[in-house]
Amino acid sequence: MRTAFLMTLLTLLLVMVGDFAGGREGMMVMLIFSLGMNFFAYWNSDKMVLAQYKAHQVDESSAPALYGIVKRLADRANLPMPKVFIIDDQVPNAFATGRNPQHAAVAVTTALMNYLSPKEIEGVLGHEMTHVKNRDILISTVAASLAGVITTISRFALWFGGSRDRDNNNPIAAILLLVLAPIAAALIQMAVSRSREYKADEGGGELCGDPNYLADALEKISQYSTRRTMRNASEATAHMFIMCPFSAKDMQKLFSTHPSTEERVRLLRQQADEMKRKGRIKE
Repeated sequence: MRTAFLMTLLTLLLVMVGDFAGGREGMMVMLIFSLGMNFFAYWNSDKMVLAQYKAHQVDESSAPALYGIVKRLADRANLPMPKVFIIDDQVPNAFATGRNPQHAAVAVTTALMNYLSPKEIEGVLGHEMTHVKNRDILISTVAASLAGVITTISRFALWFGGSRDRDNNNPIAAILLLVLAPIAAALIQMAVSRSREYKADEGGGELCGDPNYLADALEKISQYSTRRTMRNASEATAHMFIMCPFSAKDMQKLFSTHPSTEERVRLLRQQADEMKRKGRIKE
């Protein structure tokens, strides 16, 4: 239901952009296009995101340590083994994608593998596997695909003028729409993503066995991510990562889809203390 609602909302935004950019004809064209885009996004958006970041698939023989961590977490969560990908990037980060647990994939950057300890990597991947288990990956992947299209079309329309329906032409309204449509798409993602991140943190802490592993990982990732922006990062896909892929100095940071690292770490430490009190974590 959440996915259908999001796709409908983003489709309406896309149709409105088409209306202002091309009048009634533009609206109909964008309606047909958006329906086709929704269908394509459902089946192929995960491949589009992985291709955008030039992720390459690995297996047990090419990346035994990483593959082993994912396999162990999948077994604990009673999930099918997802495909495993590595992104060649100097910023530590990770995301999960796919339309369901049977067609899931997890991707990590080379920096994350080099900078984090095995336990911290397990915490990060526990977070991503929780996204898979909670079926968050469909809505996040489709949102990335559709929001990217809306942003592209809006910018295209901004360069080529307003409505062709001159009787109803409203330049001010057109400019407002072309500016606000991408922002609205980002805000939709933000509203969905923040609650998802807290739940994935909690589930990831449980899955890896100690929420402190994930808390330590988030603190380390934050030290790097605030200084550098990932290659090929875009506003449309930012919500998919465990940490915003933009540096603090980039304007896109204003529309971050993630809660503050400090708050996430605080909740994870609190969760770890509770698990210790119940004897689920050995001192």
